[in-house]
Amino acid sequence: MSSVRLDPAADPRGFLRALYDAAVQRALPLHNTAPYLLPPPKGRTLVLGAGKAGGAMAAAVDALWPKDAPISGLVVTRYDHVPPAYKALMSAPGRDAAAPRGGAPQSWDGPAPAAGRIEVVEAAHPVPDAAGRAAAQRILDLTQGRTRDDLVLCLISGGASALLSLPAPGLSLDDKRAVNKALLHSGAAIDEMNCVRKHLSAIKGGRLAAACAPARVVTLLISDVPGDAPEVIGSGPTVPDPTSCADALAILRRYGIEIPAAARAGLDSGAFETPKPGDARFAGHQVHLIATPQQSLEAAAELARAHGIAAHILSDEIEGESREVGKVHAALARAVARRGEPFARPCVILSGGETTVTVRQKGGRGGRATEFLLGCAIALQGEPDVWVLAADTDGIDGVEDNAGAIVAPDTLARAAALGRKAQDFLDRNDAYNFFAPLGDLVVPGPTFTNVNDFRALLVL
Repeated sequence: MSSVRLDPAADPRGFLRALYDAAVQRALPLHNTAPYLLPPPKGRTLVLGAGKAGGAMAAAVDALWPKDAPISGLVVTRYDHVPPAYKALMSAPGRDAAAPRGGAPQSWDGPAPAAGRIEVVEAAHPVPDAAGRAAAQRILDLTQGRTRDDLVLCLISGGASALLSLPAPGLSLDDKRAVNKALLHSGAAIDEMNCVRKHLSAIKGGRLAAACAPARVVTLLISDVPGDAPEVIGSGPTVPDPTSCADALAILRRYGIEIPAAARAGLDSGAFETPKPGDARFAGHQVHLIATPQQSLEAAAELARAHGIAAHILSDEIEGESREVGKVHAALARAVARRGEPFARPCVILSGGETTVTVRQKGGRGGRATEFLLGCAIALQGEPDVWVLAADTDGIDGVEDNAGAIVAPDTLARAAALGRKAQDFLDRNDAYNFFAPLGDLVVPGPTFTNVNDFRALLVL
């Protein structure tokens, strides 16, 4: 919790940014890993993982694992999401260039990693690339030869679906990229997208853990999905999958997504079916959620209350079209501002989840957070004393350099003075270019964690 006294009335922007920072801080792996680490096993300990938080999760395990206990492994994260201390460790004088890489995340306040015992590599997100495919194959190869005396620690966070891109037999990386891009533009919910992804994969949907048999598998998860379902987070590479090939086909039909003939044949025949609950290969495995969206919302609420502002958490599971969710949040803020219902003001209203954007025109820039804010700003119409921040907790909104932005009572007026009509930018999915010239983008850079959308509406 911040020791600096915040004044929401004098600095609403600073107050909202402090709430976002508190939410991110609560989800950092270094605060959440230790309680879930088992004693070193009789055999070997292997660390495998993927996700936007992958580098920081690997660093936490490296630092907390006994210095005299062997540990090795491979984790893949998004480009530019390796924590700075990893970079420093890799370039340290005298460092063996052939040794596995590792390190500690920025602002690390625990014990230093022993020697960077866990290798971390980078790949593309949200559309997979060859580096992700190569990393996924290496991770799957490392599962070979495990014994009952071995322990496999799997570190999974949001982004693993794209980063662990190993196509099912008969499919190419270009096939997977095309389907993934179509899903991202379709408006499909995250559980729908991941259902399709796991059935077109050779490593997701429980296949990674199944390949580790007969070793014991312990999965540490940072949730970025509504409901925190382990089988949805990162497309569930280490847990049995309750969905089916038929479910994946139904989703593709629902959104009118065409897939390659080989993909359709694998789904139609059931050849791409995933391991199911009850599969003996998962016996004795453990799955732990070490950070969730709700925990981060609660951390932000606690900070607000400590500074005299009532805080109300709507939900950590809000889904839907970003612009429409923005309109609903605006209606609630107006009711509070004008009638003091359903909450008295001053207050802050918090929500999380994962909204979606249906791309209507190509060429626009922006992600879920900025599209939410543009819809919200248009609905608020300059409502006095209402300020809104929306940002992704991984520090990146879609594929841009910002996490989100801030809407102020004068946002639309400042934009109009620049000749910019908000609805025009919303129509072409170009929210980034609406907020950028206003100086209203929130740009923290990669945060090395990911518990998805964070939204805060301050009504003074």
